[in-house]
Amino acid sequence: MKQSIQLRLGQHLAMTPQLQHAIKLLQLSTLDLQREIQEVLESNLMIEEGDETEGSHGAEEQAGERPAEERDALLETPPRDLDREVDGQRTDIPEDLPVDTEWSDLYDTSYLPGATRDEEGPDWLAQRSRPQSLHDHLMWQLNLSRLDPLEQAIATAVIDAINDDGYLTTDTAELKATLGDPDLGLDEIEAVIHRVQSFDPPGVAARDLRECLLLQLRQHPQGDPVRDVALAICRDHFATLSRRDLAGIRTALGLDADELAQAITMIRALQPRPGALIAEIQTEYVIPDVLVRKRDGAWLVELNPDITPRLRVNADYAKLIRRADQSADNLCLKSHLQEARWFIKSLASRNETVLRVAAKIVELQRDFLEHGEEAMKPMVLRDIAETLDLHESTISRVTTQKYMHTPRGTFELKFFFSSHVGTASGGECSSTAIRALIRKLVAGEPASKPLSDSRIATVLGDQGINVARRTVAKYREALGIPPSNERKRLT
Repeated sequence: MKQSIQLRLGQHLAMTPQLQHAIKLLQLSTLDLQREIQEVLESNLMIEEGDETEGSHGAEEQAGERPAEERDALLETPPRDLDREVDGQRTDIPEDLPVDTEWSDLYDTSYLPGATRDEEGPDWLAQRSRPQSLHDHLMWQLNLSRLDPLEQAIATAVIDAINDDGYLTTDTAELKATLGDPDLGLDEIEAVIHRVQSFDPPGVAARDLRECLLLQLRQHPQGDPVRDVALAICRDHFATLSRRDLAGIRTALGLDADELAQAITMIRALQPRPGALIAEIQTEYVIPDVLVRKRDGAWLVELNPDITPRLRVNADYAKLIRRADQSADNLCLKSHLQEARWFIKSLASRNETVLRVAAKIVELQRDFLEHGEEAMKPMVLRDIAETLDLHESTISRVTTQKYMHTPRGTFELKFFFSSHVGTASGGECSSTAIRALIRKLVAGEPASKPLSDSRIATVLGDQGINVARRTVAKYREALGIPPSNERKRLT
């Protein structure tokens, strides 16, 4: 085959670096975006915080009036002694301090690591130590106990085998194998386990839920008849209690309704996860990207101004660039300027897209804002994509890890999208609205005769919502609502 050179015209799609960067910014959450902006501010000398209309034109005019020699001198100016100058003030330390003064009288010592001079005071939350765990709490009590070295080693192995909920996850045989002492008896390990079970919180180191409840009940004052009945229920009729067979418990123990109700109330007051009482969980706060409020009968949608700072190109550095100069310094300035413009443009495009999508969601879900979850309309990503002439993947990126603050609470944008179920009138009902109706029906049901899944499906059918029993069961489990036999309560 003879080789030849041919010229062909064709079209193909290619993702430029600018487009890839814009897509990356679009799918970042608020915290990730703030971290990305901070990294850009630290790495790119052309970007600074501030409004484009504030001082940028004046700086450009001043920079433009400077002669070339003066601009060259700016690049060659040696750095200032930062060790002896902070915030424009000299910090030279004198050789001697006056005798009648203290260090704090002359120098501000309130600024600790993590605090800035723009804040009113130091950030004390930055000085917090790591949260205390259940293991730390148990080891602290073990160190205060008077145990011999062998018992100390067994207790340490027991505490290491306790999970975050406070339950012992291994048996005595496994503990013996872990310790590696062939002369160690199982009764010795069991004795140490009972010793650890006396630690705080009550019910810790239990092997199962039944033992956990019994440990907590035994710490109640003796002589209480309600405690004795609760102990008998958990010790001898725990399987019956788990099936909610209250009539069987009354018959077996010969109790009246009042005595059984008091015992059940005491059992319900116990902690099934004792480890949760000790574990310190750090609160994670959600920063909304979009703020929604109602004014004069209309819903207003705006971006949260606190999450993204205003960025601009530093006019002074931009004026230092010479078009015909191919030196390393000038090429570096050109590269930083181009990257700065790309970043600012991508950030503006991201904010515009998020605002457009949020405004359309508010427009389509106005009934939810007015009346609550029961008025939620079915909506999928395609509905927003077709209206705004965007791709579904773009809508998916915009609605992931983006939050909207409304008068009804703060929700992720994906919360407003849900599947639909047909109604008797030929319309559609959102699955979110159906879950809200199920929650409302369960909240208003009689305690002694809760509604079954079939009964809930019938009630919804009477309201024109055609939903099967298994669908009701699926939505009920998603809401964390137990079945009807477990919701039964004494009157």
